[in-house]
Amino acid sequence: MSSDFETYEQDFGTLTAEITNKIGRIPKLAAEEKTQLVLNVDKQLEEVRELLEQMDLEVREIPIQSRGMYNSRLKSYKQEMEKLEKDFKRSRIAYSDEVRNELLREDGGSSETQRAHLLDNTERLERSSRRLDAGYQIAVETEQVGQEILTNLATDREKIQRSRDRLRETDANLGKSSRILTGMLRRIIQNRILVFILGAIILLTIVLALYFNLRGH
Repeated sequence: MSSDFETYEQDFGTLTAEITNKIGRIPKLAAEEKTQLVLNVDKQLEEVRELLEQMDLEVREIPIQSRGMYNSRLKSYKQEMEKLEKDFKRSRIAYSDEVRNELLREDGGSSETQRAHLLDNTERLERSSRRLDAGYQIAVETEQVGQEILTNLATDREKIQRSRDRLRETDANLGKSSRILTGMLRRIIQNRILVFILGAIILLTIVLALYFNLRGH
């Protein structure tokens, strides 16, 4: 399992390095190239999210005594992912502002009403984008809470299983102790019967000895 996790780590490092490079290039490109690059980065970010989900599943399969180290590594990767998303968001907002300014410059000969309408549409798109980002962040946080709950449930299940195993072991020990006590009790009864028989034989011998002694006289 750990080898699969390390493979995902390598893929994560490669993807995040590419994304970081592309995010830094977004402000320096022409409008059409920027649009393509923004779409490409958005797709790669989705791939990184899937990688993190796979890594999380792998961590759950790792023995609990080794799981802490992998959980720490996974947490750092999630933090790196959050930073990438924030950087991409800032770059995308800057890109939207630049596109808006270019549109306004191209429309320099248009009426004030048209420019105001264009500005209003652009701001509306930015607000929608911010709401989508906020919704995505809530979804990510909800997923993290769900993962923590699943991890806690798995830990509780392991504790219950260990307690059940201990109960079975205790029950087996009690059964063994019961058999030992039964054997000891049986031997005690047998010894008492032997003592009683020996006593009876001795008593009978004494009685016979007295009888023959008196008869001889």
